[in-house]
Amino acid sequence: MMRPGFTDQEIERYSRQLLLPEVGGAGQQRLRESSVFVVGAGGLGSSALLYLAAADVGRIGLIDADCVELSNLQRQIIHQTPDVGRPKTESAQRAMRALNPAIEINAVPERLTAGNIRRIVGGHDVVLDGSDNFPTRFLVADFCWFERIRLVSAAVLRFEGQLLTVLPGEANPCYRCFAPGPPPPGWIPSCQEAGVLGPAVGVMGVLQAAEAIKLLVGLGETLHDRLLVYDALDCTFRTFRRTKDPNCPLCGRRPSITGLREHGVTCGVRGGEASCAAD
Repeated sequence: MMRPGFTDQEIERYSRQLLLPEVGGAGQQRLRESSVFVVGAGGLGSSALLYLAAADVGRIGLIDADCVELSNLQRQIIHQTPDVGRPKTESAQRAMRALNPAIEINAVPERLTAGNIRRIVGGHDVVLDGSDNFPTRFLVADFCWFERIRLVSAAVLRFEGQLLTVLPGEANPCYRCFAPGPPPPGWIPSCQEAGVLGPAVGVMGVLQAAEAIKLLVGLGETLHDRLLVYDALDCTFRTFRRTKDPNCPLCGRRPSITGLREHGVTCGVRGGEASCAAD
């Protein structure tokens, strides 16, 4: 049964979720009392934000400094054709409010930096990284590790997506155990150079939302020690074990990274889902 404080209309709205014994009224209340921050309102963020709003996550933050471009609409489904030229945070917030007016939304039309990340992202229960460049990706991962915030990170290029969850703690691998640092400039092409399948991006964004909801409610097993790889061409999902690196520069025995730092961007990629060359 639902806990006190839910109206009949809310019970009807979330009825299919409430029917799940693993969620029920207690789980729904936890979602309502939780907060998630989404980095990037592009392809990954589009589907993740909509599903988080639909699930009734009580407080959702997002950041994106870009405006909607026509080429975004092939995969960034939270934006519509009339939104071209408008800030992504504006159109994303409008779509989320139309879906669920009851949630609290904090949309920040800025670029995330080492100087503002604590003010903007700090205090949230879970962070979803849907950024489109390596400097932001490593900045977010390092910040979440230092602040002990749970992180769900995803990336997509062409037909393949990757997803992992980081649970800060001595026994768990951090993001840099998986990728110690950004690849050399030009090593990985951008989506502008290599292309990307729209539905593949949507799949990974939805999986990010599912991982976040599981973390908030306390459901099932997370990807805290695994990497999930999705191949749209083969229609396969594979998982690979991730282990803690004793020589990791962030969480190893003798860490060399003890504070936030930013890497320089060497390409002008936009779009919220593809890898970008960085140094």
